[in-house]
Amino acid sequence: MSMKAVNAEATSEEILARVLSSLEDDKAEDIVTIDLRGRSSIGDYMVICSGRSSRQVGAIAEKLTERLKEEFGRICKVEGKDQGDWVLIDSSDVIVHVFRPEVREFYQLEKMWMPAGAPV
Repeated sequence: MSMKAVNAEATSEEILARVLSSLEDDKAEDIVTIDLRGRSSIGDYMVICSGRSSRQVGAIAEKLTERLKEEFGRICKVEGKDQGDWVLIDSSDVIVHVFRPEVREFYQLEKMWMPAGAPV
C-alpha cells in the first residue's frame, strides 16, 4: 500500500485544479469557476456544478472531499449531503456547490457572484 505525500501547503490554484479534475472525473455538468479574489473573504474561488440526480450529487461531493483530504490534508466542511439537492463543500480556499439542475436554476448563484456583464 503506497502512501501519497500530503501537500498541506497547496495554493488555492492547486486546490482549484484538483477540484475541477475531480468534478470532471465524476461527470459533473455545467462546471463554472468564479474568481473571488479581492471580492470576498469567504475564499479565493467558487465552483458551481450540477449532478443529474440526488445520488450523483452526493457521490460527486463525497469523492471530492475524500480526494482533498487524501491529497491535501483538507478536512472540508460539508452541508446538505444527506438531501442531495444542493451540497456545499468548503475547503476554505475553494467553495464548491454541487446542485441538482432544478435547484441550481432556482437559486441562480452564478448570477449573484459573476462579475457584471459576464456571460452566465
